[in-house]
Amino acid sequence: MFQQLKNIDTAFRHIRTFSLALIAACVLICGYTVYQSFALITASQARIYILSNAKALEAYSAERKDNIPVEAKDHVRIFHHHFFTLDPDDKMIRTGITKALYLADISAKQQYDNLKENRYYANIISGNISQTIEVDSIRIDLDRYPYYFRYYAKQRILRATSIVIRSLISEGTLRNVARSDHNPHGFLIEHWNTIENKDIQTLNR
Repeated sequence: MFQQLKNIDTAFRHIRTFSLALIAACVLICGYTVYQSFALITASQARIYILSNAKALEAYSAERKDNIPVEAKDHVRIFHHHFFTLDPDDKMIRTGITKALYLADISAKQQYDNLKENRYYANIISGNISQTIEVDSIRIDLDRYPYYFRYYAKQRILRATSIVIRSLISEGTLRNVARSDHNPHGFLIEHWNTIENKDIQTLNR
């Protein structure tokens, strides 16, 4: 009889050990499943699809700090493009300058006012002059805030009898602001200053 009780006690211990092991395995599996589900949901929320020309393009969200160099350079590039791309059309000039002034502080408005006072835009219209700009490089210093930038480019001024190539170097700082339709990168150019703007080549037409 004692042997039978001993066998029952041993069997009970085996069953209890097996049950505890099974419960622990279930808890681990459930925890892993919940973790993977959460990771999957987070990843899916960070991914969106953009419809462009009847094609679905996949896009991923990212932290702002990961994109600062790219967004800052693009902000500087777009500002200079709108400010210096000019055609002999008053409405187009005003549209481009307005877009540029949304991206910068009063220092850009002051340069625009100076050019306007000197009849720069009036001369472009009366002389049927077109002006484009091509970026050479943009340097952003992310080690200090506001972020310092220096912009290197070439202007191409198309006149009736000649094409003038000018070098352009400007500098300024970038401050974080709220994103908007007019300022999608969320930066504002401050203390914008033209360091160099001189003729480097003239071609006859």
